[in-house]
Amino acid sequence: MLNKSGDATGLTTVKTQRPISSDDEHVVLKFRPRTSAQPPGKREQPTRPASVANDLSRYEKPREEPDDFRQRMLANIAAFAFTVALTAIGIWLAMSIADLRKTQDCVLMGRRDCAKITVMPRT
Repeated sequence: MLNKSGDATGLTTVKTQRPISSDDEHVVLKFRPRTSAQPPGKREQPTRPASVANDLSRYEKPREEPDDFRQRMLANIAAFAFTVALTAIGIWLAMSIADLRKTQDCVLMGRRDCAKITVMPRT
């Protein structure tokens, strides 16, 4: 800060403040690798055989009627045809918009030969 006479006052009184820390906050813990297979304080639980753990048959539900693969294939074909049709319509729409933009830019530039005129040949 400068006072009226142009001297810098208050600049020497600014001190940096650091957090007060005590030695109790900083403790270095000694690393002790585990010597047993289980961590301390955990009691040993009986292990199940791998075949019981990987057996998912208890979650299966019996089906009332078998799968109809013909109906599933027809649904897949219909979904594929719908996707192809939607893609083709999207491409056609994008090309139409681009062509319309070209024609509009041509007209806005003041040119007169912007429209495409198709002439049928005389026979």
